[in-house]
Amino acid sequence: MAQAKKPAAKKPAAKPAPAAAVVEQIVEAPAPAAPVDTWVFKDRLYEITSGRKPLAFTLPTVHSARTPLLYFDETVGYNRELRYATNQRTPFVDEQEGTATLGRIVFRDGILRVPKENLVLQKLLSLYHPYTLQGRIMEYKPEQIAESETDWIELELEAMTVAKAMDIDEAEAILRAQYGSAQVSNASSKELKRDLLILARNQPGLFLDLANDDNVMLRNIGIKATETGILTLSQDQRTFTYASNGRKLLTVPFNEHPYSALAAYFKTDEGMEVLRAVEKQL
Repeated sequence: MAQAKKPAAKKPAAKPAPAAAVVEQIVEAPAPAAPVDTWVFKDRLYEITSGRKPLAFTLPTVHSARTPLLYFDETVGYNRELRYATNQRTPFVDEQEGTATLGRIVFRDGILRVPKENLVLQKLLSLYHPYTLQGRIMEYKPEQIAESETDWIELELEAMTVAKAMDIDEAEAILRAQYGSAQVSNASSKELKRDLLILARNQPGLFLDLANDDNVMLRNIGIKATETGILTLSQDQRTFTYASNGRKLLTVPFNEHPYSALAAYFKTDEGMEVLRAVEKQL
C-alpha cells in the first residue's frame, strides 16, 4: 500500500531587514565670541576741561568716602571699585591680585601725557574715572576736534552766504527778533547789514533758524505798521486797532506775545487781506 505524501514543510518567512539606524547628530551651539578689544595702542594726551588749569592737579586714585572712585558696570549690574596701581593689569579692585603699588595721577599745567605702555592708566582716564564721566577731564582727540570745527565752519559759511544775499527788510526782521526794535529802528542799511553778518558769523545756527521762520517777517511787518502809525497797540498790549478809525482789528490771546498773535492772524484768510493792505501802506 502506497504511503501518502507528507505536505511540504513551509519555509520560514524571511525576517524583515532591520530598519536603518537613525543617527542623531548633536550639533553643539557655538560658544559666544569673546568681545573684540578694539583699543588702539598709542600715546595719549589728557587735559582738564575747565578754564582754570593749575600748575599741578592730582586726581584721586583710591576709592574713599570723600572721593568715591566707582564705575557702574552694566555687564554685571553693580558699581565696581577703582584703584590705580602701577603693578596691576586692571584698574578694577576685584580683578587685582596680590599687593597693589599705588600710583599718582598728576596733571601739569592742565595736561597729562600717558605713554602707550601704561595701558591701565589710559583705560582708567579714557573710560572709567568719575572725572572723565563728569566731563572734568578728557582725552585730546585731534580727529574729533577737526570734525567738529569743520562742521562749525561749514555752518558759518552757509549762514554768511544767506546773510549776504538777504535784502534789508529781511535783515531788519531778523535783527528785530534778536535784538529788539530799539537797536534796529534808527539804524542805517549799512549798520543793519553789518549787524546781520556779525550775527550770522557768531551764531550761525540761530541765524538760520530765524531766516527760515516765516513768523519773523510777519512780526516785523506788524512792528513797522505800529511804529509808522498804521496800526495801534493798546497800552495793556491786548488789542490791535486801526489808527485811522480806531476799529478793533485783533484781541491778543492771554499769555501770548502781541506781535506773535498778530503774525498768526496775518496767516488767516481775513488777516491776509489786512496784511496786503498794510504792506501797500508801508
